[in-house]
Amino acid sequence: MGLSGKLQRMKRHIIREEQDKPAEKPLVQQPDIPYMDEWERAGATPYVLDDQWCLIREVRYPLSFQHGRHRFSEVKQAVAKWNEWEGAHPLSAKGHQVSDLFFFDTETTGLGGGTGNIIFLLGYARIQGEEVVVRQHFLPAPGNEVALYSSFLEKVDYTTLVTYNGKSFDWPQVKTRHTLVREHVPKLPGFGHFDLYHASRRLWKHSMEAVKLVNVEKEKLDICRTEDIPGYLAPMIYFDYVERRKPEGILKVMEHNERDILTLITLYTHVSLHILEEGEDRTSREKFEVARWLEAVGEKKLSAGAYRKLVDEQDKEVQAMASHALAFHYKREKNWAQAVALWDAVCEEGALSERIEAHIELSKYYEHKQKELLKAMQHAEAASSLCNGTNKRLEEDLDKRKTRLMKKINR
Repeated sequence: MGLSGKLQRMKRHIIREEQDKPAEKPLVQQPDIPYMDEWERAGATPYVLDDQWCLIREVRYPLSFQHGRHRFSEVKQAVAKWNEWEGAHPLSAKGHQVSDLFFFDTETTGLGGGTGNIIFLLGYARIQGEEVVVRQHFLPAPGNEVALYSSFLEKVDYTTLVTYNGKSFDWPQVKTRHTLVREHVPKLPGFGHFDLYHASRRLWKHSMEAVKLVNVEKEKLDICRTEDIPGYLAPMIYFDYVERRKPEGILKVMEHNERDILTLITLYTHVSLHILEEGEDRTSREKFEVARWLEAVGEKKLSAGAYRKLVDEQDKEVQAMASHALAFHYKREKNWAQAVALWDAVCEEGALSERIEAHIELSKYYEHKQKELLKAMQHAEAASSLCNGTNKRLEEDLDKRKTRLMKKINR
């Protein structure tokens, strides 16, 4: 074979080898991140996607760590108790493992809605083995949101969000921002949602002027923050970072966000143990609010049992409220003797509104069930007297009742 033929054969081998050789992936250009040594000391690493990037910070805590009134390990006990509990409740973790809970909070450039409000920090914690793992995804500048949401969503596997006012604010904001980049990032998965803001309002609005998370921390969870950045300063600190790139201030915002997330674990534990009657430090009023909550979600039998325990409380105010609520339970069951006995007590010991309502219920009972019209009139007049110009519509209804009773008596 001549030289020309040998060269042609070698050429065919070279071409075939090049075709069989796997294509090398292009090297991802690492961004030049100012003050990267400070970010690394804070536990942050870069996440790069094409020409965009963000930072992911991770912090771990042992389950033995105590944050306020509870150790993190107690959330495992709460979830186990929910799985043993017979009833249904909006905060019930029945059917879940503790690792399913996704404690979530954001930091944004404003409190309003709409596309002009940017989420610059997505933070969450999960229980993994014997640790609480906190991760935060930070947007270094507007225009990197594809990287931010890709980093957040590609490894997130959650079943139930636990937030504080997240139903009204955090998650709607996430959905709004996600819409702008949805062609380039994974979909938002479906989930359940435990919103602890509504739980806190249920339990403590009677004793707190404002049910803000920082107030709940201090007054109910024994968590006192020191050297903490106020949340309202976060937008200004973020824009300062975007301009100057120095991470000192934004790391303080991340610490603030981290504490918010850790508080969600303590608060979910605390509220769950209250509902499940496991909390040793529950006040009489908190027990009553739990009973009312159970009634509101349709757990009539459980709420009635909770009211019965409160009828003998030393706190006279709570005792009267529980007696009044339990009387309505007995009325629904047509257990009139028990209902009347409780309303008689409420007429003596209850708050003004409860006494008025108890007299009206007794008036109805004596008119329609016992046909004792004079007693019915006495209770109607007592209710009318207690109103004393405070409720015009109710007084008009009572006047109609008294007029009707008087006609019956005269007949």
